[in-house]
Amino acid sequence: MIESVVVAGAGQTAAVAARTLRRRGFDGRLTLVGAEHEAPYQRPPLSKEYLAGEQDRDELCVLTPEWCEANDVELRLGVRAAAIRPGDRSLELADGSSLRGDALLIATGGRPRHLPGVTGDRVRYLRTIADADRLRAELRPGARVVVIGAGFIGCEVASAAIGLGAHVTVIEQAGRPLGHVLGDLMGDVMAALLRTNGVDLRTGEKVEHYAETASGAVVTTGGGTSLEADVVVVGAGMVPNVEPVTGAGIDTAGGVAVDEYCRTGVDGVYAAGDVARQWRPHLGRHVRAEHFDNASTQGMAAAKNILGGKSAHTVPPWFWSDQFGHALQHAGHGDGTDRLVVRGRVEDFDFIAFYLSGGVLRAAFTVDRGGDLAVARQLIAAGAVLDPDVLRDEDADLADLFDALG
Repeated sequence: MIESVVVAGAGQTAAVAARTLRRRGFDGRLTLVGAEHEAPYQRPPLSKEYLAGEQDRDELCVLTPEWCEANDVELRLGVRAAAIRPGDRSLELADGSSLRGDALLIATGGRPRHLPGVTGDRVRYLRTIADADRLRAELRPGARVVVIGAGFIGCEVASAAIGLGAHVTVIEQAGRPLGHVLGDLMGDVMAALLRTNGVDLRTGEKVEHYAETASGAVVTTGGGTSLEADVVVVGAGMVPNVEPVTGAGIDTAGGVAVDEYCRTGVDGVYAAGDVARQWRPHLGRHVRAEHFDNASTQGMAAAKNILGGKSAHTVPPWFWSDQFGHALQHAGHGDGTDRLVVRGRVEDFDFIAFYLSGGVLRAAFTVDRGGDLAVARQLIAAGAVLDPDVLRDEDADLADLFDALG
């Protein structure tokens, strides 16, 4: 019988897990351990509405101290989870103390990947509220902003900075933004979206040297281009915080390995969220997803299974991004697909793209067609085999395709 649960982490995954445990009747001891001093909050707005000054700090909170007090949830904030001892299911903290639980949930998330040699007073990484507060104060009209990396964080920062009147240059070493996620055609669409909105996008260029002067920073690329900046934002991906699990007999290569029930290879130890590399049976491999929705759905599944359930986490990954007044959404896994079908007009940034593998819908990406994406998510989850001609036909109702599955 589970009488106590310890969660290493105090972000979105931990918050959803805590709410799920209490909603499902767990009345034992529940403790969340977080390295930050903040109560659990949402991270997606940090590069979107919050960074742009359109959202207040209080709106970010997902698990208030008042709710925790009312539901007897202990928050141990400002202390890092250091290591787990699987033998007695305890979590050692950086302050020397330890907590024991009948079940341990690893939800430690990740941290920004740092670029060697790119360090100094004008370099910014974006992961925490403190990071966003500092950067927001620097995105002034006329500010020279260089963004290294054209992933979703880099593109969102560029959008917010342009909206605040800054001059933005984005450096991406690949041939196009997000090509590894969206493919070449949709990567070209992302490049057009950036350039159309005033971003100086430099693709196929790698940062070779970084230096700071009395008046700013200088970023030099392999092609010999030197860019002056007031602030440099690095968006080079994320490193999962697997350190508390290292040496505990759990596979941590590329993230904490778990099965479809969020279970590690050690009894009583679970993992979910950005740190978890989960087995996806239909793909035949482990996948780590760094998205808000995945953190929420995995956190819920882990909580149910901690309480003895058998809730497989099979929801296709889904994420959204707000850029330059457009709503972008992606669902599923587009890698390894063999056909791309587009409904709408990519040149107008009003379309949905379907990724097929052997006729099976595996992923979808859309700009400003959220209703279509909602149906596409259901079709992806169902493993639907679809007619490409119907998918591209604007007059065909996608909802009818789902209904036809029976």
